Amino acid sequence: MFSDLSEYQIYLLLTTPQNLSIIFYNLADIATFAVLIQKVFQNMNIPSKYDAKSVESKWYDYWTKNEFFRSEPDEREPYTIVIPPPNVTGVLHMGHMLNNTIQDVLIRKARLKGLNACWVPGTDHASIATEAKVVAKLKEQGINKSDLTREEFLKHAWDWTDEYGGVILDQLKKLGCSCDWDRTKFTMDDDMSASVIKVFVDLFEKGMIYRGYRMVNWDPEAKTTLSDEEVIYEERQGLLYYLKYTIVDGDGSLPSEGVGEVVTIATTRPETILGDTAICINPKDERYSHLKGKKAIVPLTNRVIPIIEDEYVDIEFGTGCLKVTPAHDENDKNLGEKHKLEVIDIFNDDATLNSNGLHYEGKDRFVVRKEISKELEEKGFLVKTENHMNKVGTSERTKAVIEPRLSDQWFLKMEDLVKPALDAVLTDKEIQLFPSKFENTYRHWLENIRDWNISRQLWWGHQIPAYYFGDGENDFVVAESIEEALTKAKEKSGNTNLTVANLKQDEDSLDTWFSSWLWPISVFNGIMEPENKEIEYYYPTNDLVTGPDILFFWVARMIFAGYEFRDQKPFTNVYLTGLVRDKQRRKMSKSLGNSPDALKLIEEFGADGVRVGLLLSSAAGNDLLFDESLCQQGKNFANKIWNAFRLVKGWEVADIEQPAYASTAINWYKNKFQHTLINIEEQFSKYRISDALMATYKLVWDDFCSWLLEMVKPAYQQPIDAKTYKEIIALFEENLKLLHPFMPFLSEEIWQLMAERSPKEALIVAKWPEVSKADEKIIADFEFAAEVISGIRTIRKEKNIAFKNEISLSVMNNDGVLKTFDSIIKKLGNIEELSYVTEKVDGALSFRVKSNEYFIPVSGAIDVEEEIKKIEEELKYTEGFLKSVQKKLSNERFVGSAPEKVVAIEKQKEADALAKIETLKESLKSLK
Repeated sequence: MFSDLSEYQIYLLLTTPQNLSIIFYNLADIATFAVLIQKVFQNMNIPSKYDAKSVESKWYDYWTKNEFFRSEPDEREPYTIVIPPPNVTGVLHMGHMLNNTIQDVLIRKARLKGLNACWVPGTDHASIATEAKVVAKLKEQGINKSDLTREEFLKHAWDWTDEYGGVILDQLKKLGCSCDWDRTKFTMDDDMSASVIKVFVDLFEKGMIYRGYRMVNWDPEAKTTLSDEEVIYEERQGLLYYLKYTIVDGDGSLPSEGVGEVVTIATTRPETILGDTAICINPKDERYSHLKGKKAIVPLTNRVIPIIEDEYVDIEFGTGCLKVTPAHDENDKNLGEKHKLEVIDIFNDDATLNSNGLHYEGKDRFVVRKEISKELEEKGFLVKTENHMNKVGTSERTKAVIEPRLSDQWFLKMEDLVKPALDAVLTDKEIQLFPSKFENTYRHWLENIRDWNISRQLWWGHQIPAYYFGDGENDFVVAESIEEALTKAKEKSGNTNLTVANLKQDEDSLDTWFSSWLWPISVFNGIMEPENKEIEYYYPTNDLVTGPDILFFWVARMIFAGYEFRDQKPFTNVYLTGLVRDKQRRKMSKSLGNSPDALKLIEEFGADGVRVGLLLSSAAGNDLLFDESLCQQGKNFANKIWNAFRLVKGWEVADIEQPAYASTAINWYKNKFQHTLINIEEQFSKYRISDALMATYKLVWDDFCSWLLEMVKPAYQQPIDAKTYKEIIALFEENLKLLHPFMPFLSEEIWQLMAERSPKEALIVAKWPEVSKADEKIIADFEFAAEVISGIRTIRKEKNIAFKNEISLSVMNNDGVLKTFDSIIKKLGNIEELSYVTEKVDGALSFRVKSNEYFIPVSGAIDVEEEIKKIEEELKYTEGFLKSVQKKLSNERFVGSAPEKVVAIEKQKEADALAKIETLKESLKSLK
């Protein structure tokens, strides 16, 4: 008799004393009984509360052990995502949490859809950030980078990477990220480095990479150049300094009377006068026409500089005169080249002043600014200062103020790379941005792009494969190895006696983005082996999930690389998440102290709770206003689902006929499920992940837990029929499939407890529900029935009619509603008799749903004396309230002096009170 019982039914039998005699009577021997007890208590000991801590590690280990994250090329359609590689020494923050949760949702859904899902993880070597950390650590040990050889420094960098690298990937596992960890890549891996070097050589040989002496953005803290895109411009309050320059004749001598004329020049950077090599006036500016051909003396330095003319000078700005410092300003540099001016660099690489800085040598530029302005004032050169808002460039990485600096650097020509990337997004729509509003940003950046400065003055990174064999400007070769370089150098120089010892490799490293722009290709070794099986199968990838702040840095450059090296797009869809902000709309950051510890959130709310909390408020492309209460909401949702599971597994199942209400309820839910599934699929297609989750949330919480289970739940201490139970379990499992991408741990735990399954029958690889047409009529009819049930419950509550008391319900069916849900209305309203009438029922309580009217006779349903007493008390109060209002309205002074709006409010109160009194009297009449 026990073979067909569920473990939970057996559990109920075992824990009910009156059943024990039946059990012992039917069991063959005590050994069978022991096995039964062991089975129940080992496998079905379901806790009363969901314990995320014990569940998460268990199922993550199970998934990895059974290689459910693993992907190899096969006959299935691939679905590929490459992770935006976080800094190798980074730690998990809220932005990572959001970005990787979305990726995991997409990859888990693809896996359920039967696709060959491949999510490639990895980290970026992050030249500037990592080198800065290594330098700081060495300083703590009393070691300066300058005292080390490149090889010695790199050993420290690799030690640092080995110690801290990959921490963030382990943290992503806590979040539930189902990456193929066997594919983990690092941008400094040997094969990845080889790809970068090969690409550099290829582009150089195509004439697209060149070396040039250019004005660059210099980060004095990191001591390296930056690309234009790595400079953040900020409005800052500063000063405009008005300085006097003495005018001298063309030969440099003062006029005969010995007193020189002066010209006043405005500048925001008085320290740079030490690098001035000219003064420029606009030839159309009549105020200064007499200065043509003359010279001026730079304050403090006594250097004589020419006065030149150029229409570049803005007559309206400052005094209309411009000091020209070619070494420290892009526009000044252009003027210098045009007029063949001397170039005087006054800064060291850390933005302290060098020997050209006179007695300020060795001091920081901002210290010098204060000191030199004071000296200029004391010596009569400073006329005045004015407050001035100025756009200041800062390093995106170190936040240091950027210095324009002339330097030999390596550049990549962008003209030929841009066109296919523009067409792919804006014309051909081969690549789609979600939300599409970012297309304008993309267009603006690409249409105004300049050549990419790809060299960095750092040791940590890919060393530029250029080898010098002489002192001439072109005495270098570019090659993938030093052996190849030697061959090329001999050929280029004509010197067959050259040896490896005669070659010196360029000291600079490549911009970090120059490796990560190859990421979707290089992770599949598509540069070194362009026709290998994996690149042919997995490329192009499907979806890219990243932040809009690196739309140019990374996304656009990957598109450049895709078309240049494979003549294909690197991905099809780019989903751009918003930034995570706090409740005050501030961007979360360590400096503000407003970013919670990601791992502590998981510890407190569970990974599923945090995932749901993040996604519920993260509309595509919009910033997320994060509040920990969102994670609590996610945790509450997990508990709701868990409690629903415990309820279902606690039902006793019997071989009895299925009630009409259960059949109706299940039919309704199947159609509601399909209706919601169609909506979920549509939201996913638009990358509205938050909306897809919300649709799932409402389906499970409201429709399944709050309605369906209530509709089919058996009466107290009564069994449920086997057919209904089986169908409820099946529907619960379908719900778990929808939940799994969002809440992988909880859903897998319940899935495994639902039934005995083999290791390969895990939810993570179950089959996503199939879409079919929903019957919208039955869905609409249920919405109507739900309002009826709500009306019955409201009357029960207001009139203190206990739910255990059966009542009758009469319906005036003016809307012609079908009787489909009558059995449900009777069950959930505890209605003994439901009848249809053509006239109002006297002496009954009533409510309306649309044009239908529902009547509940009060006889026997309520305590009449208690109800009369309650209505009389309410009538007495309302009559007293009416008297106070009428007294106020009868006061002529009040009516005459009060604003019309106030008087109107009082008149409305009077009307409302009169109507309520009439209703209460009618109720009393019907009860007496």
